[in-house]
Amino acid sequence: MSYTIAEISKRCNLTAHTLRYYDKEGLLPFVDRTPSGVRKFKDEDFEWLAIIVCLKNTGMPVKQIKIFIDWCIEGDITIPKRYKMFIEQKKRVEEQMAELNRCMEKIEYKISYYERALETGTMDVSCEEECLDR
Repeated sequence: MSYTIAEISKRCNLTAHTLRYYDKEGLLPFVDRTPSGVRKFKDEDFEWLAIIVCLKNTGMPVKQIKIFIDWCIEGDITIPKRYKMFIEQKKRVEEQMAELNRCMEKIEYKISYYERALETGTMDVSCEEECLDR
């Protein structure tokens, strides 16, 4: 079965503009086109799009994703490179998650602080300063 860019856009929760941009940047070399140039996506293209979106959502630059796509096209000889790329991306994501967890702790503290302020009807300045040190 084939899908139009509008159908893929809706199904993958990506804008048609984003899909066209990915195509222009060389991230979608697997997408077929009609003789008139209309993109025709296949069922197996969803997995490609899913990994592209995953990598993009974890902060990988489009140029680096393009390198990954190129390595996939090159075949098995690039498996070690792809493996290393994913190990490095995993490390970056773990660092992002650790930073987000630190931020979450601060947010949770502030929620607790403001809950106390709501209960007492006042904001204890010394408590606020203590929060800034965390």
